[in-house]
Amino acid sequence: MSLAGVRLGPYEIVALIGAGGMGEVYRARDTKLGREVAIKILPRAWSADPDRLTRFEREARVLASLNHPNVGAIYGLEESGDIRAIVLELVEGDTLAQMLSRTPRAKGSSGLPFATALAIATQIADALDVAHERGIVHRDLKPSNIIITPAGVVKVLDFGLAKVTDDAANLTQSPTAAVGSTRDGALLGTAAYMSPSRRGTKT
Repeated sequence: MSLAGVRLGPYEIVALIGAGGMGEVYRARDTKLGREVAIKILPRAWSADPDRLTRFEREARVLASLNHPNVGAIYGLEESGDIRAIVLELVEGDTLAQMLSRTPRAKGSSGLPFATALAIATQIADALDVAHERGIVHRDLKPSNIIITPAGVVKVLDFGLAKVTDDAANLTQSPTAAVGSTRDGALLGTAAYMSPSRRGTKT
């Protein structure tokens, strides 16, 4: 059921942007600050599941710990009745998947001009570098989770399956990350974008 037209605190939900395994993302209007935002909604069927709630809230904490121009920003958490939501920066542009699908590909080529591919890859690496410095591993990095703005700025999105390593020294003093909140034996991520070693093992 679409939530278009629903009011969530100061946010007026406008339209569905997309949906995935970890929730639905809507475009919304921040009526207090007069700006457009994205709102990620935890499916209502999971709102009573403690594990799903923990993972959803952990995603918000992970994003709050990452302040970087190549990572989509978080504005806050909202709760209304059985609706749980993360309020995010609305990133306008095309996903890397959309960009690649429109680009003719010669044999052995990504289809993107070398300079463009290098600029995108460098920004992705910068985003992952700051995440890894904080002991955060994305675990679901794929073209559909990367948006390139009209100005050419890359934004890495969707840290819903991120893992926080328990051996990162800076996390022992940080209240913004949780560890060990995935089930033993669960295989998480998108199979087509996993390394062969991960496909054959469980997390």
